[in-house]
Amino acid sequence: MWKTLPCYRVKMAKSSTYWESRYQDGETGWDLNGVTPALQEAVKHLPKDTKILIPGCGLAWDGEALHHAGFTEVYLSDWAPSAKAAFLRRVPSFPENHFFTEDFFEWAMSPVHAKKFDLVLECTFYCAIPPTLRPQYVHAMQHLIKPGGKLMGLLFTFPLTEVGPPYGGSMEEYTTRFSHPFKLETFASSPLSIAPRADKEVFFIATLQTL
Repeated sequence: MWKTLPCYRVKMAKSSTYWESRYQDGETGWDLNGVTPALQEAVKHLPKDTKILIPGCGLAWDGEALHHAGFTEVYLSDWAPSAKAAFLRRVPSFPENHFFTEDFFEWAMSPVHAKKFDLVLECTFYCAIPPTLRPQYVHAMQHLIKPGGKLMGLLFTFPLTEVGPPYGGSMEEYTTRFSHPFKLETFASSPLSIAPRADKEVFFIATLQTL
């Protein structure tokens, strides 16, 4: 699990400076150095032109796998320029303009991106932002995802803390958070969780309902 940092740095958790410093200092304990099995299994039968966003993608191993599998509309977002630079060195064939490093919430709410994505893959981003931003996260997803599109991924289920990242959460919170304007289609522990996260996360699929 991630290394807990002093509170003065926690306050910076929604900033490029904070996340860039984590990469510069090698404090990337969340990085799997490989794909997320549950996500790869969930998307493997989707059409290759599915428009997919992975926010808070970090070094984007899942984005790399999708790209090499022939998905043509993969978009990545992370606050840290170092994450993007490392990814592009590793995957030079990936379109550079599909990897964004702006402030995610400002970027997400731009009219340019409204109702753009068929699928948003969630993996460690929701738990990485300060819990006070969680309503803003849901609002951003509502803005980004097409009606009938899906938010899918993994959420930590260890108790919510004030010290992080990562921050935990509960089944009750997630059920409430992603029940409107989304509809929870799947919400259960994942047999494909990696060993260090077994019994500490839940896999979910939430479909944005047509308003």
